[in-house]
Amino acid sequence: MALPRTVYPTISLPLPVRANFSVRCCNLPPKQHSHKLVLAVKEKLEKEHPSLPVGINGRDDEDMILWFLKDRKFSVEEAVSKLIKAIKWRQDFEVSKLTEEAVKDVAQTGKAYVHDFLDINDRPVLVVVASNHFPQAQDPADDERLCVYLIEKALSKLPTGTEQILGIVDLRGFGAENADLKFLTFLFDVFYYYYPKRLAQVLFVDAPFVFKPIWQLVKPLLKSYASLVRFCSMEIVRKEYFTDQTLPPSFRD
Repeated sequence: MALPRTVYPTISLPLPVRANFSVRCCNLPPKQHSHKLVLAVKEKLEKEHPSLPVGINGRDDEDMILWFLKDRKFSVEEAVSKLIKAIKWRQDFEVSKLTEEAVKDVAQTGKAYVHDFLDINDRPVLVVVASNHFPQAQDPADDERLCVYLIEKALSKLPTGTEQILGIVDLRGFGAENADLKFLTFLFDVFYYYYPKRLAQVLFVDAPFVFKPIWQLVKPLLKSYASLVRFCSMEIVRKEYFTDQTLPPSFRD
C-alpha cells in the first residue's frame, strides 16, 4: 500500500539586499564635531597659556587651530602641544616683522624666490637655486629669515581650495661648496613643526653625482617627508608642472 505523499508549502525567500555603506575617514570628523574640537583647543590655550598672542596665527586663530588638529589627527592634547611650540616660535622669530625690505640683501643673491605663477595644480611655487647658496660666506640667520619670509609669501598666494605649495630645488651647478646640512635641518624643522603638511611635493631637479652622498645623509633626517621628494629632470618640470606661459624663466633654457 503506497503511503500518501506529503506536500510541503513553498516558501519564497527574499533575495539578499546589497547594503550601501558610507565610510567616513576617522581623521575627518563631521564639521560640527571638528568645530567643537577647535573650541576645546582654543579654551585650553586661553586657560593654560594666556600670555600667548592672539589674532592671526595666535592662540585664538581658529583656522590655524583646525589645521594643526588635522595634522595631529584631531588629538586635542597633541594639537595643543604643537600649537604652543609654533606660536612661541613665531613670536620669538618675529615672523610678523619679516618684510621684503628686511630680507632684501640676501634675496638679491638669487638663492630662492617665490615664482610669479602657480603650477598646473594651482599651487604656489617656491624655487631654490642651490648653486647660489654659499654657507661659508653668508650669514645663516639671514638665510633662515629669507626662508621663512618666502614660505609665508608662498602661503599668502594660496588660491581658494588649495592648501599646499610646491617646492623646486634647482640642483644644476651644485657643488660641495653649496652643501649645508645645518640649514637643511632648519628647513625640515620649520616645515614639520611650524608649517605642517604645507609642502605637497619637492622636486630635486637635475641632481649631480656629488649630491647623492649628501642626500643619503639628509634622507633619514626627513623621515616621512622624504617621500615628498621627487628627483627629476628639467624637461619633466617643463612638461608635467607648468604650461609654456607659466614656466619659471630659468627652466626655459
